[in-house]
Amino acid sequence: MSCLVEITDLKKTYDTGGVAFEALKGISLDISVSDFVAIMGPSGSGKSTLLHLVGGLDRPTAGSVKVDGHALHTMDETALAKFRRTHVGFVFQFFNLVDNLTIQMNVELPALLAKRKDRRAIRKRANELLASLGIAEQAPKYPWELSGGQQQRVAIARALINHPTLLLADEPTGNLDGASGQEVLDILNAFNRRGQTTLIVTHDAVAAAEARRVLFLYDGRLVGDAPGGDARRIAQQLAGSEQECVG
Repeated sequence: MSCLVEITDLKKTYDTGGVAFEALKGISLDISVSDFVAIMGPSGSGKSTLLHLVGGLDRPTAGSVKVDGHALHTMDETALAKFRRTHVGFVFQFFNLVDNLTIQMNVELPALLAKRKDRRAIRKRANELLASLGIAEQAPKYPWELSGGQQQRVAIARALINHPTLLLADEPTGNLDGASGQEVLDILNAFNRRGQTTLIVTHDAVAAAEARRVLFLYDGRLVGDAPGGDARRIAQQLAGSEQECVG
């Protein structure tokens, strides 16, 4: 497989009230086209920071991030905004839907912000996504009328409206019950089988086991890289990685 994401010696330091906090301490990794990768680690390990840097939502202190040949660390804000609109789909733990827009409009919004002019094609794509996610009948409703699981399906449809090169999901099951969470994971897997490159952040070994590959972060460092598929083994490996770093 060809490489889609290339990360080299990535570092991120935050100034927290005059005190430097190193969120990432030199991460290097590659992600292949059509892969499904999960990032695991305890709170404060740097998972979300890494995801935000890959998505162009933040800038590294040092090192490089390339996605589909685009060197994000060299882009200005205008170029980064365009990159995010055209290359990346985001799914968040708390859905981030716009309450005063219908489900239909929530899904179509990223395409309109990207200034795509063919409204008929946008509507067709949105309808196809909503139908494939089993929520076509929810299109005229508003987010507050839907369950959490349904809202996350809408968020996935919205993330995919622009045919993104890369789908990023930050704790996509973290605000859902077990059954709804598994439905969301099944959806992500289904789109991945169609070729959608996917990167998720999770603290849940069951969610991580759905991925083909699991990366373990601890204290801003990459401490493990293993195949997915076995939640118990993944949880044990994460615990072992933490003990090794602490010991």
